[in-house]
Amino acid sequence: MTHDPLPGAPETPGSDAPDGLLAALAALSADAPQGLLDRIAARWVGVPSPIGELRVAFTDQGVAYVHTGEGFAEAFRKRFARPLLPAERPPAGLLPALRTGRSSKVRLDLRGLSDFQRDVLEAARTIPRGEVRPYSWIAERIGRPGAVRAVGTALGRNPVPLLIPCHRVTRSDGVVGDYVFGSAAKERLLLAEGADLERVRELAGERVFYLASDTTGVVCFPTCHNARRITPRHRHGFRSIAQARAAGYRPCRTCRPAS
Repeated sequence: MTHDPLPGAPETPGSDAPDGLLAALAALSADAPQGLLDRIAARWVGVPSPIGELRVAFTDQGVAYVHTGEGFAEAFRKRFARPLLPAERPPAGLLPALRTGRSSKVRLDLRGLSDFQRDVLEAARTIPRGEVRPYSWIAERIGRPGAVRAVGTALGRNPVPLLIPCHRVTRSDGVVGDYVFGSAAKERLLLAEGADLERVRELAGERVFYLASDTTGVVCFPTCHNARRITPRHRHGFRSIAQARAAGYRPCRTCRPAS
């Protein structure tokens, strides 16, 4: 596999300290010990995705960075302070994960993140394809119900979008909200996954944020696969989980609309 030069990459290997170290390793008369290079540098590949060509950096620990558009090399170096080398092939599971939106089997390198950031991203990773959750759900899920703004900031700093599907976290009023690759890309991803955003917006306009079934006694988020099976005659909408509980419904154990 051949690779075009990275945009903004230094023209000479020894133009900074990390690349100078790589040049020194390359000049050794004997090969470097197995795995040493991967502990110093990251590898990168260009891969297709539902929103166009991506550049993906990965280490011996897993995928560390996903980027689209210009400035990949500069952004990676600024964030991780590691040099980049082209890889012969993508890491295991990456292409199927990008194609299907199911990434649980892809190893991720989340070193350098705070515990809070890691908790936010791990919670977002549990949201199934075709479903959305509000920012407040993430905050409740990680035991920080008052940290909704901080949750949004952490999602905006997600180093591996698509693999950790922060695009599935939206505003409670049905507006998709901000996204590292732009709100248009976020909506495009959600629609491609089958999320009924128009229905979510209609319900939000009616101040309905949860749907319950009088046959199961369960209340869900509107995009939960259980909610999508409720027939109109058995469907009831609620503004809050407290309101649904007062009517005798219990929160869904799948989408977990209340902590």
